[in-house]
Amino acid sequence: MVFLPELPDYDNVIDTLIDSGYKEEFCVADSFEVPVIRSLMEAGFLVMSFQNGEALLLPKLHWERSVLFFKDLHIPKSLKSRLHTYTLKPFDSLQPIIEACIDAHGDEWLTEPLVKALIKLDPRLQSDQNDIPQHAFCSAFGLYKNNKLVAGEFGVFCGGVYTSYSGFYWENNAGTIQMVLTARFLEASGFSFWDLGMPMDYKSRLGAVSLARPHFIKLFREARLVRPLLSV
Repeated sequence: MVFLPELPDYDNVIDTLIDSGYKEEFCVADSFEVPVIRSLMEAGFLVMSFQNGEALLLPKLHWERSVLFFKDLHIPKSLKSRLHTYTLKPFDSLQPIIEACIDAHGDEWLTEPLVKALIKLDPRLQSDQNDIPQHAFCSAFGLYKNNKLVAGEFGVFCGGVYTSYSGFYWENNAGTIQMVLTARFLEASGFSFWDLGMPMDYKSRLGAVSLARPHFIKLFREARLVRPLLSV
């Protein structure tokens, strides 16, 4: 894997990886400093990690990226009549959502150093922060029914792109409902598209399409310049 040094931005790195036909999806880095992680996110990497002794950062650049353009959103007929019984809370408390994801899926890539860095990227920790930050930040969506958390996810916001990192659900179909309501929220807020990461069948059923690495990066760079109308 390619080792990534600490840089102020990684656009040129991604251009080199694409031009050289880099066959891997992962790179490796050894810095968990927040500015480094933010720069990787702003370039289009999905930032993961691994720990077997020393923790390492594993920035991922998928060969294919699953992307939902909101006009293509498919809402299952069986769920349409139930959407109003749930409440989506954008910019929910990040740490409990991450912990729920770890409970559901394990901490293989959500190592302690990465989790600490992601939490530092939560704009809710900045008491004077009212509007959406100009740089990439990390936050969460919680889905509630009768004031009880039943599903959620966290991810990274970068301009007009929201990138999903991990999610969970504790009630049948709650995960799908959370995704539908999240897509509606992102569209209404002026986002360009939803980056769903690795292509999977359940994402395709919602209307997502798979984009090759060069195509995704082109659209990502255009969309990160968009400034949705949000408050956190």
